[in-house]
Amino acid sequence: MSRALPLLLGLASSMLVSCAAPGWGSRSAGSAAPPAPQTSDGQRPPLAGYVLRWHDEFDGEQIDPGKWKPWALGPRRDAVNTADAARLDGDGHLVITTSRVRRADGATEYQTGGVWTQGLFEPCFGYLEARIKVHTQLGHWGAFWLNCGGMGTPVGDPASAGVEIDIMEFHHRLGGRVQQTLHWDGYGTDHKSRGHTPLVQHIGDGFHTYGLLWTADEYVFFVDGVETWRVASKEKGPISRRPEYLILSLEVGKWAGEISEATLPDSMLVDWVRVWQLRE
Repeated sequence: MSRALPLLLGLASSMLVSCAAPGWGSRSAGSAAPPAPQTSDGQRPPLAGYVLRWHDEFDGEQIDPGKWKPWALGPRRDAVNTADAARLDGDGHLVITTSRVRRADGATEYQTGGVWTQGLFEPCFGYLEARIKVHTQLGHWGAFWLNCGGMGTPVGDPASAGVEIDIMEFHHRLGGRVQQTLHWDGYGTDHKSRGHTPLVQHIGDGFHTYGLLWTADEYVFFVDGVETWRVASKEKGPISRRPEYLILSLEVGKWAGEISEATLPDSMLVDWVRVWQLRE
């Protein structure tokens, strides 16, 4: 049975195991926590002793280059990732868009992309949450996820090798559900995964929040503040204990349906991203 977020107060002690990274478990500069956002929606430490460590409310006119970089530029799956696929709309949202483009040679090309915090902010443990409005069309999927360089090396040791943690992935073939998935031991013959697909009521009608509590001993996934899935190390869960970067993305591929049938451009909107960690 799902449990509401406040019931997790007893888990705070599990965060005392430190990552390899110093301080807050982040590679970002500075040790002071940023001021809390002015909006109250989603603004709360999920556990006692947590403080807001990092956030982006996507205010202003341009993406903050001190927080995000264009994600994985160049060909990827059935599209090309471009820097201009991610922008701010001036109304407090990050907008990631998939477009259909006619190339000079007459061929059709699909362009999409995203943003990531690689080399800018790579937390280890904490509570991460994003407020997202999903896209409307088949053929591509939106995601809020974590990963790290060299994921899966060495094989058999996800604690030190890292884990791809999909806090949410969504496409319309999922029938109103989101996919929460763990991938480890690389992407080749040793690849392993576990997943869960909770139903999100009225997912296409507006914004929903997607969260992850990541401790040294377990992952706890949330949708709109309600627990949806829990994976613990004591049950042989692959718990990463190394810093990982955040990614917000759209990808084009057959898993999501036929992109040629989609009405494009089509966008995913992100209202904010926030990361809480235990105070030192």
